[in-house]
Amino acid sequence: MKLAIVGVTGMVGTTLLKVLNDFNTEISEFYPIASEKSAGKPIIFRNNEYTILSLEQALEKNIDIAIFSAGKAISLEWAPKFAQKGVYVVDNSSAWRMLDDIKLIVPEVNISLLNPEDKIIANPNCSTIQLVVVLWPLHKLYGLKRIVVSTYQSVTGSGYKGSNQLFEEEKGQKSETPAYPHQIHHNCIPHGGAFLDNLYTEEEEKLTNESRKILSLPDLKLTSTVVRVPVLGGHSESVNIEFEKKPNLTEVNTVLQNSMGIVILDNPKTNTYPMPIESSDKNETFVGRIRYDNSCENGINLWIVADNLRKGAATNAVQIAEYIADNFID
Repeated sequence: MKLAIVGVTGMVGTTLLKVLNDFNTEISEFYPIASEKSAGKPIIFRNNEYTILSLEQALEKNIDIAIFSAGKAISLEWAPKFAQKGVYVVDNSSAWRMLDDIKLIVPEVNISLLNPEDKIIANPNCSTIQLVVVLWPLHKLYGLKRIVVSTYQSVTGSGYKGSNQLFEEEKGQKSETPAYPHQIHHNCIPHGGAFLDNLYTEEEEKLTNESRKILSLPDLKLTSTVVRVPVLGGHSESVNIEFEKKPNLTEVNTVLQNSMGIVILDNPKTNTYPMPIESSDKNETFVGRIRYDNSCENGINLWIVADNLRKGAATNAVQIAEYIADNFID
């Protein structure tokens, strides 16, 4: 694989380097790409030193796959240019996710949809990925009817800007470039992205619309509340699911435990349940607090946690890139 990472110096970009090492992904040529400000600077990957390229320089290279993690504006401008040269683009931004002709991929759910003609592939939002990984095997068993999600999202979901605001506030300093409209230290902010006319936020709309597309359930009833919390290294979700058929908790546990990428942590007697502090730097999605919804005949509640920089971004992108390399590249 001749691999490029666009936005290699960002929070997701640096996580991508770690995941590529963890997976021991075979890479024959590596091209680190960042802004003009970073171009020309050295970067170490797998004990080798590389020179960071600009997008213009990278476009002249012989690249198989480019993972974009540099924001929506960069993706909109540059992804088509790379794709026109035959490069497979795996994009982490929101630029392409909801376009009808662009595949929105979570490997555990719908990687089989990809074909060699798909040159731009969208990586979903972090909170969507960990949700659908769990919803998909349960939908195949019982049929999804309605989902209510409340997220508790790490400041790392806002990049360095979010984590820096928390660090500064912990020191008693006021952030000069805050990521949030309120203090995040010792606080929870029920606000993710801009507010829309329907009074939901952009993050909440992403969770609904992306889940419907990935699961191929355009009429799925899903509502959410996104909350930013002063946590590093993982998003958490409280999820209430109503099914078409009556679920069985033993069967739910068994199917989730046997599903790719899912780890069950659920033992009330030992206070065992997923927490973001333990999901940090891990590639799996963790599930616990699995129980019947006593107010609903066919409902359950559960708690989902995953590292938003890993499975919520970098790990998912690397999984897609490896699939492309194994199936579409000679």
